[in-house]
Amino acid sequence: MTARRAERTLVPTSSSAPATPATPAPASAPASAQTGGVFTFADWQEHPLGPQGTTPRLAQASVTNSFTGRIEAPATACAYTVAYTGDDTGTYTGMELVSGSVDGREGAFVLEERGTFGPTGTTCHFEVVPGSATGELTGLTGTGGFTSRHGEPSVTYTFTYDIA
Repeated sequence: MTARRAERTLVPTSSSAPATPATPAPASAPASAQTGGVFTFADWQEHPLGPQGTTPRLAQASVTNSFTGRIEAPATACAYTVAYTGDDTGTYTGMELVSGSVDGREGAFVLEERGTFGPTGTTCHFEVVPGSATGELTGLTGTGGFTSRHGEPSVTYTFTYDIA
């Protein structure tokens, strides 16, 4: 017999207020809900790697974010590698340790993140690192992302997940 999995989808409705949960799915399908969530950049510390003033160039960044909404995490720990392909364009990859709760279930998990940035903003896609979830989140899998404009400290994200 296989374990039933709960699925949730977080979808932004506006940058200031999360949506209300959607109507529950029929009993034969996994439960699903839609909501908005926001994370806020709390700290960004970037350090150059290698020669500067040229492109391409590399940097490492240590970042702290806070999540509100269906993901509640007061202070995450992020490490990014940034590849600048122009003065204000490039790509990045990184890992983010999220400690807190998802829909009221306590635990921690790691997100693997990959994104691009340009003069107007950033786009990011992320995935829960398999096997990284602990506590009541053990078995968590999921993907999500966000698009932000430069200068906005708070960003609306989407997240689709299952807990086995």
